[in-house]
Amino acid sequence: MAERLYRDYNSYLRETFGCRVQKISLDAGLYCPNRDGTLGLSGCIYCNEKGSGTGAASFATISEQIRTGKERLARKYKAKKFIGYFQSFSNTYAPLPRLRALYDEALEDRDVVGLSIGTRPDCVADQTLDYLAELAKTRLIWLEFGLQSANDATLARIRRGHRAEAFADAVRRARARDLPVCAHVILGLPGETTENMLDTARFLALQDIQAVKIHLLYVIEGTALHEMFRSGAYSCMTRENYAAAAGEFLALLPPDVIVQRLTGDPHPDELVAPAWALEKQRNLDAVRAYMQENGLYQGKKRLFRQEKNPDEL
Repeated sequence: MAERLYRDYNSYLRETFGCRVQKISLDAGLYCPNRDGTLGLSGCIYCNEKGSGTGAASFATISEQIRTGKERLARKYKAKKFIGYFQSFSNTYAPLPRLRALYDEALEDRDVVGLSIGTRPDCVADQTLDYLAELAKTRLIWLEFGLQSANDATLARIRRGHRAEAFADAVRRARARDLPVCAHVILGLPGETTENMLDTARFLALQDIQAVKIHLLYVIEGTALHEMFRSGAYSCMTRENYAAAAGEFLALLPPDVIVQRLTGDPHPDELVAPAWALEKQRNLDAVRAYMQENGLYQGKKRLFRQEKNPDEL
């Protein structure tokens, strides 16, 4: 296990499909209940008007985004197969007929082997899960739920609009249909200590998740977090602190959980701070170096999931 510090996503995809597989980020033109007034909030403090997406829906259909994404990723990575990643905003937040049309359009391309659907855990209906379960009989279908933190006080502070239990409930309903789940978490949220961050890892270790994306909280222009940063109410993590927190986080996760992401990819034109967030390879190297120096690997400090043996909790 020391040779492989964590279970990486690219290896999983190659093991599954036997070739290089890349995600194509898609913007379906959907929105979010945290921004349209449904929850009485004005969006998460770190989210800008693009909703962590590209804004491509304003000028390109799903089919067009698939086509241009394939061309670019085939040139850059020699990829042969692709996963359509519905990334922007909440991609189950629409009536099922509209979602069905979007998902089906993405899967029309013969080189698209599956979908990853990013969404909030509090806006995924059972009928949508039922339809995704049907698709999963012939394609790889992942659900990506934004948890961010398992601390309800933190979730309120960042204006998330749901509690940790909403995530646990969404995971239970997805897994009842055998749909794999990827959890999104953010390290460095306002008011959180390292122990708070590791409590989120402990929470996830007890959930039936199949993957995780770990993000660095960075400040994007035009967000509420930007105002906090400008006023001195928020300070960014250092690279060293992030590497330590991420390494310790991984050590608490079960070894079978796939690590789909270990840091963020901010757009250079939008990033306010920290500047080091743009240095992806150095950041990955820092996490790995911390783990090696401290004898850590994914699962070394793991808890046991409840369904395996309650006596071991």
